[in-house]
Amino acid sequence: MAATDESPPSIEHPLLEPDFLERRLYQLKLAGTAANDHTLVCLPTGLGKTTVSLLVTARRLDEVGGKSLMLAPTKPLVQQHADFYREALKIPDEEIVVFTGDVSPDDRATLWQDATVVMATPQVIENDLVGSRVSLADVTHITFDECHRATGNYAYNYIAERYHADATDPLVTGMSASPGGDEEAILEVCANLGLREVEVMTEEDADVAEFTHNTDLEWERIELPDEVIEIRDALNEVISERLEKLKELGVARSTRPDQSQKDLNRMRAELQKLINNDQSEGFKGMSVHAEIMKLRQAVTLVETQSVEALRRYFERQRNQARSSGASKASQRLVSDPRVREAMRRAESFDELHPKYRKTRMLLAETLGLEGGQRVIVFTESRDTAEALTEFLQTSFDARRFVGQGNREGSDGMTQTQQQDVLNDFRAGEFEVLVSTSVAEEGLDVPEVDLVLFYEPVPTAIRSIQRKGRTGRQSEGRVVVLMAEDTRDEAYFWISRRREKEMESELRELKGMASDLEAKLDDSQQSLAAFDTGAKVDGNGEKPGDVSGSSSGTQGVTEQPGLQDFAGDEDEQDTGESPDDESNADGSGEATPAADEPSQPERHVPSADGESVEIVADQREMDANIARELSRREEIEIRLETLEVGDYIVSDRVAVERKSVADFVDSLVGGDRSVFEQVGAMARHYARPVVIVEGEGLYEQRDIHPNAIRGALSSLAVDFGASILRTEGEDDTTELLATIAKREQQLENREVSVHGEKGTKTLSEQQEYVVSSIAEIGPVTARSLLEEFGTVEAIMIATEDELQAADGVGTVTAERMREVIGSPYTGAGDGSNAESDSS
Repeated sequence: MAATDESPPSIEHPLLEPDFLERRLYQLKLAGTAANDHTLVCLPTGLGKTTVSLLVTARRLDEVGGKSLMLAPTKPLVQQHADFYREALKIPDEEIVVFTGDVSPDDRATLWQDATVVMATPQVIENDLVGSRVSLADVTHITFDECHRATGNYAYNYIAERYHADATDPLVTGMSASPGGDEEAILEVCANLGLREVEVMTEEDADVAEFTHNTDLEWERIELPDEVIEIRDALNEVISERLEKLKELGVARSTRPDQSQKDLNRMRAELQKLINNDQSEGFKGMSVHAEIMKLRQAVTLVETQSVEALRRYFERQRNQARSSGASKASQRLVSDPRVREAMRRAESFDELHPKYRKTRMLLAETLGLEGGQRVIVFTESRDTAEALTEFLQTSFDARRFVGQGNREGSDGMTQTQQQDVLNDFRAGEFEVLVSTSVAEEGLDVPEVDLVLFYEPVPTAIRSIQRKGRTGRQSEGRVVVLMAEDTRDEAYFWISRRREKEMESELRELKGMASDLEAKLDDSQQSLAAFDTGAKVDGNGEKPGDVSGSSSGTQGVTEQPGLQDFAGDEDEQDTGESPDDESNADGSGEATPAADEPSQPERHVPSADGESVEIVADQREMDANIARELSRREEIEIRLETLEVGDYIVSDRVAVERKSVADFVDSLVGGDRSVFEQVGAMARHYARPVVIVEGEGLYEQRDIHPNAIRGALSSLAVDFGASILRTEGEDDTTELLATIAKREQQLENREVSVHGEKGTKTLSEQQEYVVSSIAEIGPVTARSLLEEFGTVEAIMIATEDELQAADGVGTVTAERMREVIGSPYTGAGDGSNAESDSS
């Protein structure tokens, strides 16, 4: 923002703080379009996409009411948006809430009720939707930040589908500086989010130009020393030899070590075909392919990162090869004489890598000679980020900024640590931020004098994101380091080409709203006609309909016929239409009393066709099963961290789901064998079920088929488990739905995450008692018992004392004290009747 004697005009609105937002015409234009239809907003980084979303949110809350939901891919970005909204909006701070994995599910369910604006990571909202903890019905504006992520199975897609289906008055805004590499990719994002308008502003637009400055892009060629080239060549020699083996199998066309990733993916696909055809060559080839991928990673590190990064990588490979259940690829890799020689040379290399030397020189120019104040260095590798930070700290005040995950030899950063580093960088308390990709997307990193790419990135999206850290309020500089005659150069030119293509596509998309709407017509119709899970044929009937069928007598003595297994999807004939079941509020769902618990322990179905409940383990969200089941009106999903099993479908049936690969892995290694898991299920549930999902059970990891048959026999005979095979996730989904319906509707069983069976130890009984208080669950129960020592101490603890235990927040503590301390009013009081799971 240029400094002037007069303050620039500000935006006035009933819900905006006065004199807070500068009046920028381009932002008002974008917000005007986005307030009227589902819109993709494309705006260069640093020019206020978040402000556009804020303007739309303020208008919707003022004119329509309801809630606003803003989604962002990382926790620091979510917190940043929340801070901005709290400053800008005339809404009490407590009504602008943050939902991340750090907030317990129970607390989120409670906070949602009173929130006006929710800022969240998409995975959290996806879990809460699947688990029926929140409803999007009264959300009148949803923003998908960094919406270019809305591809594949990313959580944005499921949330958008549910929003268009559930919201009474939906409005979607997607925001990105770089929505896709071509028109097809941009249209995919629009289709997945239900967007009908595209608004694009570039730095060439007159309204935008006055707020941008030139960013010079420079590239520095780096010549690698002979010692580094020798290490690389030794590794490439091994890669060529391994490729020769794949060529003999007919899947590799060349033995050149610089194969493209596309070619390597093609080889893997052909090897998978051999495996699917039960050809042993496929398994051997796949192991060789895995080794090639490890070797290529080593080459990439020594070429484009540093010898130090390579040393750390080799150390991890050695540790993996020594571990139990190590793959043959890992073992061959570290035992090959040429690889061992490369390791030795890497250990003995004590010179300064030329990229380190150049980085130090550029920082000295910027921060010393030119009087700059801040620099960001981006790198692909966490190893490089950590080693480079240590190196730079001898000359500059430098700190690292990496993701949250821990791994061998590398500690991640917590959300608090990330936020502290960014706050200190903004405040000028240090001058160099060395970051991995976690700082690329949208974080409000302050204006910097230099953005240094330690290596080029091959995608236009990430290159644009990184460059957007400079050139906001003054002229900026971007430098890319390229190691000569390496994949650095290839990545650089790929990125340059893709950026130009994207800019061209965005220009073409400007003003194409009507054409885009026509192209997306089918997708919009699909969203409007949200499929709840049952397929409908051309006559409006569901497959498997049996005219005139009735439920018959429910009991365990009558043997079911084949039709009894197939016809569960229809509503039972009660003489009423489904619309007759709606409440006065039109939601079709029972409205729970205000003081009812959000997650009852037991869901007791009736015999008249009421929906059934399935409790799924939180960790099963890696699969699509829980999401698919949650789309079905007749099924309610509850997500919990389960002690045993992956799915609970009644008080006697728990299900452990294993892919064929996971099943075999659990026999030969891993933290917990399948026998331990099924044994734990059998102690709590009378009917444990193991679902083995996928094909090729007897072709996994060179294990003799009889060994696998023996394991299956043991599970069935020794543990009393039913072993069921499914073809894939879709098949598993249908099987779980069928079991749940039979247990709860035909057998009139109830759902219990504690089961009905088994003599519990004293500790288990204590955990059972505590976990039943306000449905806090087993994990929090153990935390409380570890903190207080006895059940009695928990019962007499105050709210403040309860919060000393991990996982117990204010809301949970209040609910526990309410359950423990409130007078019992008797079974006749309807105020505490059990409600639908939320």
